[in-house]
Amino acid sequence: MADENISVVLQEKMKLILEDKPIPKPGNDEVQIAMHSVGICGSDVHFWRKGAIGEFVVKSPMKLGHESSGIISEVGSNVKHLKIGDRVAIEPQTTCGSCRFCKGGRYNLCADVKFHATPPFDGTLARYIVHNADLCFKIPDNMSLEEGALCEPLSVGIHACRRGNVSLGHKVLITGAGPIGLVSMLSAKAMGASEICVTDISAERLEFAKKMGADHTLLIDTQDVDVLSEKVQTAFGVKADVTIECSGAQSSLELAIYSTANGGCIILVGMGPEKVTVPLLYAACHEIDIRGIFRYANTWPTAISMISSGAVNVKPLVTHHFPIEDALKAFETASTGAGGAIKVIIDCFKK
Repeated sequence: MADENISVVLQEKMKLILEDKPIPKPGNDEVQIAMHSVGICGSDVHFWRKGAIGEFVVKSPMKLGHESSGIISEVGSNVKHLKIGDRVAIEPQTTCGSCRFCKGGRYNLCADVKFHATPPFDGTLARYIVHNADLCFKIPDNMSLEEGALCEPLSVGIHACRRGNVSLGHKVLITGAGPIGLVSMLSAKAMGASEICVTDISAERLEFAKKMGADHTLLIDTQDVDVLSEKVQTAFGVKADVTIECSGAQSSLELAIYSTANGGCIILVGMGPEKVTVPLLYAACHEIDIRGIFRYANTWPTAISMISSGAVNVKPLVTHHFPIEDALKAFETASTGAGGAIKVIIDCFKK
């Protein structure tokens, strides 16, 4: 393999290969990017292991990866705000730009969204890619390219907290201490939450959450929601103002409903079963809002500012690095959580 543009390609379920692709040339409004850091997301692992997520089915070979950063290596003729050598964090979606959602600023809800590494669109795990220049954001000198790649998962946490109107003094419950639960915790802290309680079935992950700044942790060691809800209230002294549900488990959503204060808000982040049974009447009678999120919108400048200013520290999330040549090992590590893996980064550059 000449490896001029070595790429990580999912051919079909459980079949991940390295393939040398042509180096793409940017269009007039695009830039070519020499990729540097790409994080492995849970969705990447799910596509690899299952070949589908809901209605998104891998029907033809597809490059994986969407948590990305790199260095501009070529610019299109219309691009004025970026130049060769600029270090950028990449927002991995493009939309139509003309529908009511795009024009209203909620472009993540556009029906014509094209998202990296979601079938049938290629991702960013390659030496070189091209992308819409307007969705490439320069990062300051005090930020690493690794941190630039983490703007993507951090954006999920930012969007979740915005949807929940997290603000000064709020007590926030976060169910699930995986990477998205942790970035939601970091975002909530930065937005003024006074206390955060994180739940999980793993004591090891809860210990990590504690080190990252959780005020309280709760090990899910029983199916008795009443007992767990009482423990949440004991931790806070009251019920949570906002709950961010990051596990996707039906039991966690039930816990969220019973642990959120009257008039509070629950944000659904975790992707669980299509249909679940939950106590909606209780939520309705206590005026608890239940809101979903779909990825993010208008978050990259905020994410970059939060990281560069020191308002959040995402560096501890990265537990493993692999060169792109060892992509399969990287996916196996991310899938199993071997060695305490939280966030696995693939280095796409040639060493």
